[in-house]
Amino acid sequence: MKINEEVQKRKTFAIISHPDAGKTTLTEKLLVFGNLIRSAGTVKGKKSGKFATSDWMEIEKQRGISVTSSVMNFPYKDYQVNILDTPGHEDFSEDTYRTLTAVDSVVMIIDATKGIEAQTLKLFKVCRMRGIPIFTFINKLDREGREPLELLEEIEQVLDIETYPMNWPAGMGKRFLGIFDRHNEQFVRFNGNEEETYIPYSELDDPAYADLTGQSTFEDTKGELELLEEAGDQFSLDRVLAGEQTPVFFGSALAPFGVQTFFDTFVSMAPAPGGRRTTEGVVSPDKEEFSGFIFKIQANMNPAHRDRIAFLRVCSGKFERGMSVQLARSAKPIKLSQSQQFVASSRDTVEEAFAGDIIGIYDPNIYRIGDTLVEGKANFEFDELPQFPPEVFKKVSAKNVMKAKQFRKGIEQLVQEGAIQLFRGKRDDSFILGAVGELQYEVFEYRMKNEYNVEVVLESMGERIPRWLKAEQVDERLFDERSLLAQDREGEYLALFKNDFALRWFTDKNPKVDLIDLFEVNQYDQTAN
Repeated sequence: MKINEEVQKRKTFAIISHPDAGKTTLTEKLLVFGNLIRSAGTVKGKKSGKFATSDWMEIEKQRGISVTSSVMNFPYKDYQVNILDTPGHEDFSEDTYRTLTAVDSVVMIIDATKGIEAQTLKLFKVCRMRGIPIFTFINKLDREGREPLELLEEIEQVLDIETYPMNWPAGMGKRFLGIFDRHNEQFVRFNGNEEETYIPYSELDDPAYADLTGQSTFEDTKGELELLEEAGDQFSLDRVLAGEQTPVFFGSALAPFGVQTFFDTFVSMAPAPGGRRTTEGVVSPDKEEFSGFIFKIQANMNPAHRDRIAFLRVCSGKFERGMSVQLARSAKPIKLSQSQQFVASSRDTVEEAFAGDIIGIYDPNIYRIGDTLVEGKANFEFDELPQFPPEVFKKVSAKNVMKAKQFRKGIEQLVQEGAIQLFRGKRDDSFILGAVGELQYEVFEYRMKNEYNVEVVLESMGERIPRWLKAEQVDERLFDERSLLAQDREGEYLALFKNDFALRWFTDKNPKVDLIDLFEVNQYDQTAN
């Protein structure tokens, strides 16, 4: 059956890490393997270009960071690869959390010199909640770093997951000789350049390699390997796919070294798309009828055309350009005539796609994050995507009142992308923005000016504690500046408490008013899944 054959070829995964662990560098190397770029940092076909392909937004190039998830599709060997490169910065974690709902596995990058860092831990927990298989790449072995056994022990203790080293490094930094590839039973020699020498274990006794095998670092590593074989965990692909064991690869994305070995092994092991939970049970990827959900909306990927692209994860059936589908939320029929696949902001028209593929569809301002699209009559929706409460709030207004129309359009479109949330203050009808961190506001301000030609004034309200309210319990007389009453985009009421003291004071004075913590609700929902 063609649909099932195509599904088995798909490998859809996200790359996650703490900032500066080497995520974007590794992504670039994978794009080189897919023949999408000639060298890391240079878009194929461009004579100059020093920026990472996945960092397509102008502010990303200026700041040297990733601030939005990007999608890259390419064929590799017998597979069709879909990579989602996520922002490493914690201020953009909500975008990353939603992106993780669209993948079948995750590559977690760890800096060998630093080990587990705060953002790595946060993202890992989300993966564990969702049962996503995790493959680990320990990066920067060409620098002096922490001992491999120490790194494995930290992963097991801090992340509470079993490890299995697929390869084992011989030295590091200036002493780095290469890796013992346990999976393929070969030694991959580091030559200090992009060339790698592959030596089968059976040939290591050859006198031609005496300059390598005679080194004390090589001998010491052989002893470590013997210890691993005797005392280490056994490899289990079933446990990997269940998210209970993580295969660990050592290498250097920058050198690059060990990346090819890692990627070849990863694509052979990573799971193909599986069934997806819906309101009517699990939908199989080889189900004939097309279905998918929107996990991201991006405005102005092409500023010249003021376009809006909805990123859709195909979950079942076959997508064909021009097909008619139904928007489950409204039962509205839609013709999908404009569809694209990506390398960051570069796009090609896509004629067909299967479960696991990520495609972009033109959004005439009708889609929302989490929307389900189905072929035929919609009788189900995919599980709701997680929403997380903002932590930092600011009032926003246009510097020039004559630009009120552009101001409202800009806010509406950028808010629909999901990175920032919009509220209206009940007392003064003010526009209030909520975000996870300060950097979100820098990006918002930059994009309003450069994409909508509107300068904005942001008035800090500091960190507030949001609690949602039941409409029938709302009495405006109960709220003041310490417990600011507002409404979200769906018209639901919430209170923005100034601090823990204000929250406790309100709770003590109004015990019959239920205060809903959105984060706790999400934690419960994800664990239940």
